[in-house]
Amino acid sequence: MLRVVIALVFSVPLLVQAATVLKISTMYPQGTSAVNQLIDAGKDIEARTDGRVKIKIYPGGVMGDDRAVQRKISIGQLHGAMAQAGAFAQQYRDSQVLNLPLAFKSYEEVDYVRKVMDPMIQKGFDEKGWVTFGAADGGFAYVMSTKPVASVEALRDQKLWLPAHDTGSAKAAKIFQLSPIMLNIGTVLTSLQTGAVDAFAAPPVAALTLQWHSRVKYLTDVPLLYTYGILAISKKHFSKLTSADQQAVRDVFEATFVQMDKESRVANIEAYDAIQKHGLQVVEPSAEQMTVWKSYADKATKELVEEGEISTAMAQTLHKLLAEFRAGKQGAGK
Repeated sequence: MLRVVIALVFSVPLLVQAATVLKISTMYPQGTSAVNQLIDAGKDIEARTDGRVKIKIYPGGVMGDDRAVQRKISIGQLHGAMAQAGAFAQQYRDSQVLNLPLAFKSYEEVDYVRKVMDPMIQKGFDEKGWVTFGAADGGFAYVMSTKPVASVEALRDQKLWLPAHDTGSAKAAKIFQLSPIMLNIGTVLTSLQTGAVDAFAAPPVAALTLQWHSRVKYLTDVPLLYTYGILAISKKHFSKLTSADQQAVRDVFEATFVQMDKESRVANIEAYDAIQKHGLQVVEPSAEQMTVWKSYADKATKELVEEGEISTAMAQTLHKLLAEFRAGKQGAGK
């Protein structure tokens, strides 16, 4: 009996010292600001929880594409992911409501809408079993290509890349009468180098980071869609932490995403100018061509809602907020 008691006594410190490791996958490459900030946040979390919670980051897509990552989260091999919101569309369809084509004309509109809709999106994730910590600006995605693209008709002649398994983008492309090449993100640079792909839609900062800009010559000045990134951890895994440790993780990651959101906005604006200095020529569609772009975008939005890719309620909220902002801006200008 005495040996049993002694064994139990000496095992207690070992149990106390055992850490929970939250394993997070991301497509962001090693060395990027986003990955560095996640790593720094992990160090802060470990310190605040006295080593009870550690964060392990798997950058550069080493854990596979979005679908593979979701499978690994479901079986506990991973616990969460940082990705563009559309990567979670299968788990929470309204995560992509801010990604609707040509919804926004400016960052001012984005900021006005996000003040209201960010908490709504976070609540939606929570109801679907995910813990999130805020959004990080991803910038506007623009078409970049080897040939100038001013019109929708010209885009149809390109070998346009879109992310594999992105059903929302695929449906929108169909409405635009495009024939995209759906590939995993890790194959895009090689495909651009071989000519298998000669156009893509991405924020300038992503094109610079992933070196895609080096394989194209033109940027079409149409903010095709707004993008944002989130970190989502499965509640199934997150709930295993004590309440105090959960709060510590929330506090650190929420602060991290506030900072990341601000810095990403600046980086995206600077990248738009930087990409031109790297030789890309800006293509300005005419007013008539923009009318055609917008008509297809509106049709795509309508069908995405009708087909259940985006809920009617969230789409209506988005459009209501945009109408409010635009009416207010017009009124201020009178």
